[in-house]
Amino acid sequence: MNKIKNITLGDKQFKPFIESDKIISKIINMSITLNKEYANKKPLFICVLNGAFLFASELIKRFKHECEVSFVKLASYEGVESSGVVSKLIGLNEDLKDRNIIIVEDIVDTGNTISSVFEKIQAHQPKSIEVTTLLFKPKVYNKNIPIKYPVINVGNEFLVGFGLDYNGIGRNLEDIYIIEEKN
Repeated sequence: MNKIKNITLGDKQFKPFIESDKIISKIINMSITLNKEYANKKPLFICVLNGAFLFASELIKRFKHECEVSFVKLASYEGVESSGVVSKLIGLNEDLKDRNIIIVEDIVDTGNTISSVFEKIQAHQPKSIEVTTLLFKPKVYNKNIPIKYPVINVGNEFLVGFGLDYNGIGRNLEDIYIIEEKN
């Protein structure tokens, strides 16, 4: 990680955590899995905005079979902490009944957001629902929804870049950074 420098976003300092080459390599591996498991199933990828747009782009362009893509939006973060409150899901216009759904998330930590999205989609009676997430925090995850396709497991650090933000900034960074705590 020598080529990547520390950065400042707003009032916080961040240091390099995961380089873009490693991120893309892991996404390629996940796309191989999804291509095998969803060949001829015409899945609907539901990308959770705003954070998952870069991950979704890299993943879906590598899916070699028929598929559809949709985008939904909600929010549960304020600053560096999860607010615990998930706002209303907007943008879900497709008929989901008897469809194979893959929810595409940027990060799953406590599970509040993914649980809300999952329940709202499940109400439409799809054939299947699975979750893929770029980053997964298994030590703080406290829901029963299986996260079948995590790309990278991480601890409980606050991260930015590759779609993840700090107060709306940092999503455009191609690498992932970790907050630098002052001692």
